Amino acid sequence: MSDLRFPGFSAEGARFFRTLAKKQDRAWFKAHQADFEALWKGPMEALMDELARALDPVYPTLDLAPPKVFRIHRDVRFSADKSPYKTNIAGILSVAGGGSGPGAVTEGAAAIYAHFGLENLGAAGQFNLSTEGLARYRAAVLAEPTGKEVAGLVKRLEKAGFRPIAMSSLKKTPRGVDPDHPRAALLRLKGLAVSFPPIPAELLYDRKLLGWLVKQAKAAAPLVEWMAYTTR
Repeated sequence: MSDLRFPGFSAEGARFFRTLAKKQDRAWFKAHQADFEALWKGPMEALMDELARALDPVYPTLDLAPPKVFRIHRDVRFSADKSPYKTNIAGILSVAGGGSGPGAVTEGAAAIYAHFGLENLGAAGQFNLSTEGLARYRAAVLAEPTGKEVAGLVKRLEKAGFRPIAMSSLKKTPRGVDPDHPRAALLRLKGLAVSFPPIPAELLYDRKLLGWLVKQAKAAAPLVEWMAYTTR
């Protein structure tokens, strides 16, 4: 990690993404790539760098992978939407694992994921699980006391404005599970993460966004740890 310092995003950045959404043109983007790097990419790299340093002590028994800022280019190979560019800048700080041995973590979780642009989002957790990880997750949600523990974590976060999410979910509970099970909603998810409360609009253009994100990520950390160790 470097010593980059997040300055806040520029208010001019919103105009860049609005124009990109209309253009979706490679020639236009190439001509304005320097603007993208100054308005969004550079500040996002600085933000993720500082988030990594701030959140590393929050996970004393787990390793954090180096922060990653995603490419703006969309993967259109399997998408009906062939627009070449995303309309936000996204980054992730992943929990890489706890080393070898019985406590090793084999599936990573996000200590924080965030994207900013035409849509803004902060979140943490595991958005998608492998077949094996999903089986372990469901077994833990069904079992006692682990099921009550995670339900309690989610309930506390919901009271604070967080929302449980996953990349996909079932319409019904898994086969063999009572539809009226007290944790049916969690059992339908194919991962478990939480979205943060809505990001105050004025923070986007202020260095205070860093502190706000750290606060939310710390609140979500017990759930991230539960997921990381439960799905190992």
